[in-house]
Amino acid sequence: MQAAEGGGTPAATSVYRRGQGARAPGPPVFVWAPAVLVAAGVALPLAYLVVRTLGSGAEAWELLARGRTLAILGRSLLLALVVTGATVAIGLPLAWLTVRTDLPLRRVWSVLTALPLVIPSYVIGFVVVAALGPRGMLQGLLAGPLGVERLPEIYGFPGAALSLSLVSFPYVLLGVRGALARLDPALEEAARSLGHGGWATFRKVTLPLLRPALAAGALLVALYTLSDFGAVSMLRYETFTWAIYLQYQTSFDRSLAAALSLVLVVIAVAILAIEAQTRGRSRYYRSTAGAVRPAAAVRLGGWRWPALAFCSVVALFALALPLAVLGYWLARGLGAGETLHLLWGPMVNSAYASGLAAVATVAAALPVVFLAVRYRSLVTALLERMTYVGFALPGIAIALSLVFFGANYLQPLYQSLALLVFAYLVLFLPTAVGAERISLLQVRPSLEEAARSLGRPPLQVLARVTIPLMRPGIAAGAALVFLLTMKELPATLILGPIGFKTLATSLWSSASEGFFARAAAPALLLVLASSVPLAILTLRARR
Repeated sequence: MQAAEGGGTPAATSVYRRGQGARAPGPPVFVWAPAVLVAAGVALPLAYLVVRTLGSGAEAWELLARGRTLAILGRSLLLALVVTGATVAIGLPLAWLTVRTDLPLRRVWSVLTALPLVIPSYVIGFVVVAALGPRGMLQGLLAGPLGVERLPEIYGFPGAALSLSLVSFPYVLLGVRGALARLDPALEEAARSLGHGGWATFRKVTLPLLRPALAAGALLVALYTLSDFGAVSMLRYETFTWAIYLQYQTSFDRSLAAALSLVLVVIAVAILAIEAQTRGRSRYYRSTAGAVRPAAAVRLGGWRWPALAFCSVVALFALALPLAVLGYWLARGLGAGETLHLLWGPMVNSAYASGLAAVATVAAALPVVFLAVRYRSLVTALLERMTYVGFALPGIAIALSLVFFGANYLQPLYQSLALLVFAYLVLFLPTAVGAERISLLQVRPSLEEAARSLGRPPLQVLARVTIPLMRPGIAAGAALVFLLTMKELPATLILGPIGFKTLATSLWSSASEGFFARAAAPALLLVLASSVPLAILTLRARR
């Protein structure tokens, strides 16, 4: 940030400062003990992959050294890079428009632009193929008036990048939107009073303060792209996840699949290292006393219509098009006499498991975040980074590793709901860590120090001061975990108790059998059930 580094806006430096914060003598046991336990639990799948890979000997190294494996690595990295850039380009302006401007119907756009997060990647992949494929619905509409017989190929990289960008930009959007809502406008006002224009103020002051939110969102998008299977399989774009799935399906020896999964771990570690370098050691809380007030809305003027067009196009392709295609298939099936199965049981199971996962995950993230932010060191940084590894691994790799541990060492938990919830925790812990970390970075340590100076023990300070101030981040993390759990498929299929059906498994079983009309019903219900909590959270955050 220019103002904090000695250049830019001097008045701003007195409000926000950079540098190393004050350190406590050492983390209390109620912080580091559960944080270490969480990191150890997340490391279980990684330990399984290492053991299986080492057991394969030279064969695994031969597989990794093949030209085809290197080509898959290049395709995976290219997809992650493009999708991450696209989501930042979409999410950052959307967040600014819906938080800081006089955009008409801001509350409506706040909800509509966040809802694509609830659509599973395998659903958006199917929608892209059905609507934009060479012989898809769009070609059918253009055939009559324009005589279009075939559209350009959507399969491969273009379709995969488009599909993943449409469903993952809310990771960036929600984090940046929350950070913008909590920023004190005094810093920007100081910059403008010294002659900086609106764009210069945003570039030199606002954007650096949004760096933690942007970095956290981009990190989640990159890891999500690397671990996705649904969209890339639908669009026939071979990445590591597809190669891993084929190895699991076609070989009795799963050691080679474990070796490929370890490559994803290495890529994830490299991405985490890059994100840590961009993060820096900045302070993003107000260093002087005073209440944070909302910023005055920026008047768009003549830019109002382009802004509305931008929001409309994003909502059209990311939300309206998938819902329209699903509605078309549902209506087509009902018109042909298709009978729909009762979905009350799967819906209750989905909500129940997702609720348990959300509570467990945000609770597990708290000690990790508090340790990493308030007691920064190489060890605490490594503990925090460890929690992100699971997000880069395919769900099938984590599920099979937990099957191994459950069947051999934890038999009472094998095929139980508890083991399934733990798998969700391993998979989606980074979303809670990222959201909570952003909130804790904006909490002034002096508030906690004041409470301790009044004789409050550390645990009471954490429960009564720190956690209430982190409530927006905790709520956002819980909502993200809930939504991701609702649409998680591989882990649910493998680890779910016998007879435990969810909306995601019902959708997949119908679609895999070719019953698209039957699959449309649980897909629409999945979107609806996930949309309600997300809409409530978004509207509450706007108050």
